[in-house]
Amino acid sequence: MADEEKKGPSKKDLKKLAKKAEKDAAKAAAKAGKGGGGAAAAAGGNNNNNNGGAAPTAAKKPKASNPVYRLANVPTSGTSDSCTLKACMASILYGNPLLPGGSAASDLPFVHGPALLYGDATSVSPVVAFGGNGIIKALALVSNTEEGKCTMTPAMDDWLEYERSELRPALNSGNGKKFEMALAKVAVALEGHGGTSVVVGSETLTAADLAITLTLLHHENAASALSNNASIQAYVDITKNSPVYAQAKKLASKLLPPASFDPSDPSLLKASSAIFATAISSAFPSAISLGIEIKAFKCKDIKHGDFQCNVAMPLFQKLKASGALPSGVNTPQQVAQKIIDAVEGGEDNNPVLCDLTVNGPGFIMSRVKASFLESGVNDILKNGAPTKPKCTNFNSSNVVVDFSSPNIAKEMHVGHLRSTIIGEAVCRILEYTGSDVKRLNHVGDWGTQFGMLIQYLKEEYPEFHQNIPNITNLTVFYKNAKSRFDESPEFKKISQLNVVKLQAGDEECKKIWQVLCDVSRKEFEKVYKRLDISVEECGESFYNDKISPVIDEFNERGLVSVEEGGAKCVFVPKYKVPLMLQKSDGGYGYDSTDMAAIKYRLDTLKANQIVYITDFTQGDHFQMVFAAAKKIGWVNDDSHRLDHIGFGTVQGEDGKRFKTRSGDTVRLVDLLDEAVARMEASLKERRTDGKANISDDEVHATASAMGYGAVKYFDLRRNPTSNYIFSYDRMLDTKGNTAIYLLYAHARLESIVTKGKADHGVDIDALIKDGKSKIVLAHKSERNLGLHLQFFADSIEETLEDLFPYHICDFVYALSIAASEFITQCKVLGSPEMESRLLLCRATAITMRQCFDLLGIRHVMRI
Repeated sequence: MADEEKKGPSKKDLKKLAKKAEKDAAKAAAKAGKGGGGAAAAAGGNNNNNNGGAAPTAAKKPKASNPVYRLANVPTSGTSDSCTLKACMASILYGNPLLPGGSAASDLPFVHGPALLYGDATSVSPVVAFGGNGIIKALALVSNTEEGKCTMTPAMDDWLEYERSELRPALNSGNGKKFEMALAKVAVALEGHGGTSVVVGSETLTAADLAITLTLLHHENAASALSNNASIQAYVDITKNSPVYAQAKKLASKLLPPASFDPSDPSLLKASSAIFATAISSAFPSAISLGIEIKAFKCKDIKHGDFQCNVAMPLFQKLKASGALPSGVNTPQQVAQKIIDAVEGGEDNNPVLCDLTVNGPGFIMSRVKASFLESGVNDILKNGAPTKPKCTNFNSSNVVVDFSSPNIAKEMHVGHLRSTIIGEAVCRILEYTGSDVKRLNHVGDWGTQFGMLIQYLKEEYPEFHQNIPNITNLTVFYKNAKSRFDESPEFKKISQLNVVKLQAGDEECKKIWQVLCDVSRKEFEKVYKRLDISVEECGESFYNDKISPVIDEFNERGLVSVEEGGAKCVFVPKYKVPLMLQKSDGGYGYDSTDMAAIKYRLDTLKANQIVYITDFTQGDHFQMVFAAAKKIGWVNDDSHRLDHIGFGTVQGEDGKRFKTRSGDTVRLVDLLDEAVARMEASLKERRTDGKANISDDEVHATASAMGYGAVKYFDLRRNPTSNYIFSYDRMLDTKGNTAIYLLYAHARLESIVTKGKADHGVDIDALIKDGKSKIVLAHKSERNLGLHLQFFADSIEETLEDLFPYHICDFVYALSIAASEFITQCKVLGSPEMESRLLLCRATAITMRQCFDLLGIRHVMRI
């Protein structure tokens, strides 16, 4: 908030601003043929105010030709910049829409940071206000809304001055005592106005409240002090939880200046968008002020181009409506041609695009230059890996991923497959992009069922003290215990007493419970080892002693509703049914544990992103947990991200839940081993037919990599929210979008490289090591493969948006098809281009291996 930390203008500066605004407005009005003075009015304020840059004149609605308000000089941190957010919230509250203003130069030295412009959208407009408080004031004074008309009172002016001259300096100083003294004034005012505002007795967001709360929300020194001041934290939360605040953040993102081309960013999409944005700003300087979103899109049909820009048609309509079409431009196609001319004319700023053409009503089609693709592909060889994206979306440093979550004393079954596979892939992707990931296994190791399990183990294995029982089938063990519980009243009564004893810390019950946990972990590990899963157990029991303090905290904040029977509940927006923190009998359930867990993860583990991966039926539950965490103030939308990935059902060929023929749930370890057994049989058959390039000793390891990989990829390649039919035949198919096809494609590329060295003496490893490797993309299929390789960064960025691994599956499948086309259409071995083409094979194999690793699939070099 650097723009907000500087001193506001003096009275002399304000007079200069007012005179300049009046002069500029008069010129604009004369040019439009109408009476002027409007811009000065928009800047209007109180002569006694020194709160930012609202000029001290009467507040009359400006008159100009198609007048609009624009916010210029928005910093790249706009969505978290307090000055920008003050302007955006005031715009929404007082009914004065804001458009982007680009960069606005001013000859007034005290004008810095975001500035409010007023006038014709297509011409240069004067600065009428600057600084967060000055812009709030200006927009309030010219408002047609009741909130705006009643806003600017002397008391409001005083509070704006307090925020500028006392609160901000106290925060900037880092001096805790100064900050406490500054806050004391706010606390007294809140007490006199019901705790919701410093000037009115309601939750109406006034100009003063906006200025104060947004500064407290976004200043880096405020958070720690607010944590010990409940009344002011609650006051700040009113703004933070306001729909207007969420709308303001979205508006701020739209006011950001278009990103310029960054040669260090490997994203083709961002590079193309930046090139078009620069060209459009050059050809039509008013485009940004017209609210046009400038963005390139990947062409759906590669025959027409690599990227396209669709801005010409909406831009033409807006230029025409505002009477600002340049001479000689009468159609959207002509707008498109001017943009193309600007792209081609700015050759020094355009190392990316070529072959630009106008298609249809004004679509601009383009190709990526081969030289740009060659540079990116050669970087893969130089670095031994595809270039990582420079992620600009939510980038978390500490992430907790909650996945797998089987139940103690039960076998892992097909229902745990999706959470385990998806969770592992999500962790790998987040770790790859720089996050510190905590992988947590929220096992079901607590609850009433342990009473019967404890009793059954005592009866069946009376010597468990000396010999740990060898329970090889947990499903059978659990079923037998449940049968005894249902059939024997005496067994049931003892089991219920065991629950009480366990929760009270009875040593024998705890020991048996620990035995059950240890036996279960061994069974879980069989699955995790097969699938290369790494996860740390942190089950329900871990949070037992953390639940009561959480309930106390909700209670102290006045957020607990005691329902009939004494149940302690928390209601959250959009849901009629509450979260139950404590049952009427004093017990705890899933709601209790999950609220304690999210508190622990946020506070103790310092997570700023938490990802839960469960079946889709738990979606509402987790949205309520997230809403409750926001309601109590544990979560800040600016610094936290909470995700729930809800997956669909694994089905049998009959479209119902996948089960054995007897109707039992399929054990996951058996399902995985069957995939390997089938793959092993296939490889042995290929060896018999002379079609395999591996020895007998390598068959099992290769079959394991391919079989487990096939199960994983068959799940990961689809949107997790969808159901799918489990089919060994389809997942083990050597054709189509399967792991088997991809692994064969990868092995084929490495086989070509191996033959290049063995049969032609071209050692590409030596070339790469000596820095003599160079790929040239001359043939159209070479260029197409180079283009697909460069899509890697965009696929990773797309994945980070929703955390769905299928984006990477789509990428690597499309890459393998492009590679197949390349080696089919271009002779590699023995050709004049052999060296370059072998290197292209290796660059493709490197990128495929990176994708396999992100998906948790073991690659094989030979099959």
